[in-house]
Amino acid sequence: MSDFSIGIVGLPNVGKSTLFKALTNISVEIAPYPFTTINPNIGIVPIPDERLETLAKIVKPERVTFATLKIVDIAGLIRGAHKGEGLGNQFLAQIRNCDGILMVIRAFQKESVENVLGEINPDKEIEILHTELLMKDLEVIENALNKLEKGEREKETEKKISLLKKIKEEIGRGKLISQLDLSQEEKKEIKEYQFLTQKPIIYLFNTDEKTSFSSKFNGILANLKEEEEIAQLTIEERKELGVESILDKLIVACYNILNLIRFYTVAKGKEVRSWILEKGKNILEAAEIVHSDFKEKFIKAEIIKWEKLVEVGGWKEAKGRGLLKIVGKDYIVEDGDVIEFKI
Repeated sequence: MSDFSIGIVGLPNVGKSTLFKALTNISVEIAPYPFTTINPNIGIVPIPDERLETLAKIVKPERVTFATLKIVDIAGLIRGAHKGEGLGNQFLAQIRNCDGILMVIRAFQKESVENVLGEINPDKEIEILHTELLMKDLEVIENALNKLEKGEREKETEKKISLLKKIKEEIGRGKLISQLDLSQEEKKEIKEYQFLTQKPIIYLFNTDEKTSFSSKFNGILANLKEEEEIAQLTIEERKELGVESILDKLIVACYNILNLIRFYTVAKGKEVRSWILEKGKNILEAAEIVHSDFKEKFIKAEIIKWEKLVEVGGWKEAKGRGLLKIVGKDYIVEDGDVIEFKI
């Protein structure tokens, strides 16, 4: 199961559960009224990867396994969620556990599906969602400041208080924490708080392609009802009908906002597999993802770039030409590395 997750967020009845069903092909409860989804639905989706498919053609393994993302379908937020309206605190806590946010915005007309906003206004929807997340972050900051100011005022404490006050001031101006120009050190300093508006956001406009709308926010357009129907088709049926899904593009976009890289293992030709790892992590952390024992037993690793492996025709050929790089525990894994761990 993936350790990285994207939370699907939006007002009630904008198409969140329809999107989840299309992404995961898991049957979920969908109804045209608010709060159908109270407990979050969780699914795992493979990350499309042409590099993995190319490697598989060269290695010809028994199995091909794609890296995955966890998708969490969170119940609809409403105005006042940060105060607990509509079970808001429970829903906001679920967002806190996700690495990124996928905001689904209503851009379709359908009288049989209640529109809690009362109009098609994507920017207004987004501003409501932003406000709820900001207000929750503000509450976290105020609680943190209250605790810090009552404790011992050491140099590091004063530094953190100053940083939190600076962020609080910007939140008061309506700025998301992700929009602030924070240094890496400052980001590390506030990591413990898991601020909601520090998480990367993708906007998806659920349109029926008949309803005209505009937005100052950049996002992906999709007719989620159609996407749900396409998801039920086989690859052959899609080709025959000439239909394409936007969901692969969406999954890749979700992966791209999480500051991740992909590396690969070929498992002696039996399985070609892609794995995801946070950018900047070392080979030991990659080893632990592949197998919990590998980190402790790690001796060294052999590495080659995926395109070079494809170019020479396989692992055996690369080894014969002396193209495999031997690395130790301090090696920082790079995107596209094919790794053989030695334990």
